[in-house]
Amino acid sequence: MPNQGQQGGSENRGFASMDEEKQREIASKGGKAAHEKGTAHEFTSEEARAAGSKGGKIAHEKGTAHEWTSEEAREAGRKGGEASHGGGRGSSNQ
Repeated sequence: MPNQGQQGGSENRGFASMDEEKQREIASKGGKAAHEKGTAHEFTSEEARAAGSKGGKIAHEKGTAHEWTSEEAREAGRKGGEASHGGGRGSSNQ
């Protein structure tokens, strides 16, 4: 076990050892470059749905998921309905 206890071991090097903000900054640059180049992954709606579901399950397990009030849920539903149907109530009758 050559590098144990010695300076220069891998624990102080590389992407994973950087602070979270630095990781985000580097990852963001990579994502922007990939989109500009046209090589970025484009999620299908099914892939996006699966990723969102996985993230939601993990957040609930960790206890970090947002707990919606009935008012927040009502507002989110209203906005979603407007976005998918092109307007608010009665817009098709005008």
